[in-house]
Amino acid sequence: MLWQIAILSNMVRILFLGEITGRPGITAVKKGLPELKRKYSIDYTVANGEGATGGFGIGRATAIQLSKMGIDLLTGGEKLFFKIDMVEFIQKAGFVLRPANYPIQCPGRSYRIVSLKDRKFAFINLQGNSMFPRQSIQNAFTSIESLLKKLQEKEPVIPVIQFHAATTAEKKTMRFFLDGKAAALIGTHSKVITADEMVTDNGLAYITDNGRVGSSLSVGGFASETEIRKIRSQIPVRSQECWDGGIIEGVLVDIDEETGKAAAIQRIMEHLEIEPPVKNDETDSDNPGK
Repeated sequence: MLWQIAILSNMVRILFLGEITGRPGITAVKKGLPELKRKYSIDYTVANGEGATGGFGIGRATAIQLSKMGIDLLTGGEKLFFKIDMVEFIQKAGFVLRPANYPIQCPGRSYRIVSLKDRKFAFINLQGNSMFPRQSIQNAFTSIESLLKKLQEKEPVIPVIQFHAATTAEKKTMRFFLDGKAAALIGTHSKVITADEMVTDNGLAYITDNGRVGSSLSVGGFASETEIRKIRSQIPVRSQECWDGGIIEGVLVDIDEETGKAAAIQRIMEHLEIEPPVKNDETDSDNPGK
């Protein structure tokens, strides 16, 4: 069901962009985000940026670049620290969040309190437990339950959660678990936008995956020829960025600042032309390789 959005003065409008994949994704943000903000009167922009540097991790320079382009908050998951300079940078960068259920020894913040209009919002990054065998992290359900309790004890906030998880089952289960406890639960990781956006009776805006920003005619943002060759040969080779079919995907969520509940959610899918930058262009500021 598509929940159409009407512009109302008591609504806070948040744009959740899909995962930004490599230089094509950065170029799509640079070219398309200003128009989205103008068209939809957006109050705050969140994006998954863990694949922004060449599709594998996000470096310091790329994070700063995306912030300057108008993204207010960047989240990540299992690839967040693939670029080693993020380990130090995330301790200083309040606009980059690591998952809340990472161990206490992990640097960085897992949530950010933001004042939008007359209410305070708690933007939270969370990672699922299914199908990430190389990581040892806390249970996502118990972690978010504990964090929400801690936040509400300090001051009234409206929780908004970006959930980076591999399986639809885990995301769907989290939807039921957080129904009535948060205003939005936005799934990431698959980089394929789903058609199950909804607002529950308890005011939770939900979608299983909010897609990608970059190339639509690709395999997760990478050139199909290389990915086919890897699967057929089982020989690991470096993935290649794809510039075909530029796209910006994501969802718009309207949250009523009076009730603290979501009123509407709407998928967005904007096609645009993107071209590879010339060498040494600003979109090539970090090492693009894995």
